[in-house]
Amino acid sequence: MPQVSADVHVPVPPDLAFAVSQTHGPVRLRWDPFIREQHFLDGATAPGVGVQTFTRSSFLGPLSPAMTSRYVSWRPPTSVGMTMVQGPWFFARFGGGWRFSPEEGGTRAVWKYTYDITPSWLSPVAVPIGQRLLGREIRQRIEGFAAGCRDEVVLAAAREVLAADEHGPGSAGA
Repeated sequence: MPQVSADVHVPVPPDLAFAVSQTHGPVRLRWDPFIREQHFLDGATAPGVGVQTFTRSSFLGPLSPAMTSRYVSWRPPTSVGMTMVQGPWFFARFGGGWRFSPEEGGTRAVWKYTYDITPSWLSPVAVPIGQRLLGREIRQRIEGFAAGCRDEVVLAAAREVLAADEHGPGSAGA
């Protein structure tokens, strides 16, 4: 399956970088240029394995493509993964994931998308286009993430989640 990835160094510890990456609502909109709308589904209030989210991109305004995704892994503060449940017709499969590792002065964050195109006969044309478009998108998004890791409003929200999580399971999500 084709994939694109981007990585960046951020000047915060891995647990805080992880929490920033999983912000949602207005806080997420402060740093993520891709998202026009995003929310949890089925009454969920926090991320975790099995939780589904709805995301509409900002690509075409209110006509932008939307995707329902499900968390398939949740390992704070090192990694998280999601897979598409329903989305744009041209994706047979789509998944995304984050990986965080400590490095001097902060954290190395890696964001990766993996996807397949449908119908398969379209792949020879669509994959190179996807590599270019998704590659540009993921680079812009990780640059936004890095900015979020320097934004005191975003960091304060992420720290609140971390503090709530210290009080036990179900107390808050990232």
